[in-house]
Amino acid sequence: MKNTLSDVHNHLMAQMERLSDEDLSSDPEKLDAEIRRSKSMAQLAGTMVNNARLIVDAARYLDDRNGQTPLPKLITGESAGKTASVTDG
Repeated sequence: MKNTLSDVHNHLMAQMERLSDEDLSSDPEKLDAEIRRSKSMAQLAGTMVNNARLIVDAARYLDDRNGQTPLPKLITGESAGKTASVTDG
């Protein structure tokens, strides 16, 4: 399955709907479980958004330098010094 940031948004919205379910307030265990789930989802979504931000920043970096400045190996996964585009792979 291929997920996008729109999918992340949709998952978070669905989780908000589950939290607003009035039946949860009558069952503290279910409410606690949904709160834990929500916290985990929010943390993971934050990480995903930060990763997307890094990709955009790398693309801007390459664009500003006409793609001639090598990206760090950590980003490209290739040998150091190789010029790469963030759209590779």
